[in-house]
Amino acid sequence: MTLEEGKEKFIQSWGALGSSWGINRTMAQIHALLLVSPEALCADDIMDELQISRGNVNMNLRALIDWGLVYKELKTGERREYFVAEKDMWEVVKNIIVQRKKKELEPMLRVLDDLAKVEEDSPEAKEFAEVIRDIKLFSSKADSTLDTLTRADSNWFVGTFMKMIR
Repeated sequence: MTLEEGKEKFIQSWGALGSSWGINRTMAQIHALLLVSPEALCADDIMDELQISRGNVNMNLRALIDWGLVYKELKTGERREYFVAEKDMWEVVKNIIVQRKKKELEPMLRVLDDLAKVEEDSPEAKEFAEVIRDIKLFSSKADSTLDTLTRADSNWFVGTFMKMIR
């Protein structure tokens, strides 16, 4: 396999995985391209490489910047903006966790808080309250665990993970 074939396979695979992580395929492909690029790329470079529109590139670059996965890089004498991916995989994972938590877990915790206020004295209401309480307990523990994970450094995480799988 040539470098170009490997790069293309990685970009396509990362794009397919992206939809499993809650981001669109194009956003993940742009991220993959920037991850494997040895230097910063401008929007035109990304458009050419991935054969996508300027609007699609710009919209997804903004989202990647918001997620903390891509940064702007200034080049002396250049008017165009260049972009580079965060290449520290621990930082990438932490940023993805923070964003997914913000978009998915925290709204669910707010809904569960509201649902816990149901006040009715019937067997169905008691069953409902118990299910909501169990879900809220699990979700709160997940939230706390994710907070601990994102505050930890990579050495602690890898060490702990290796102990768990032995």
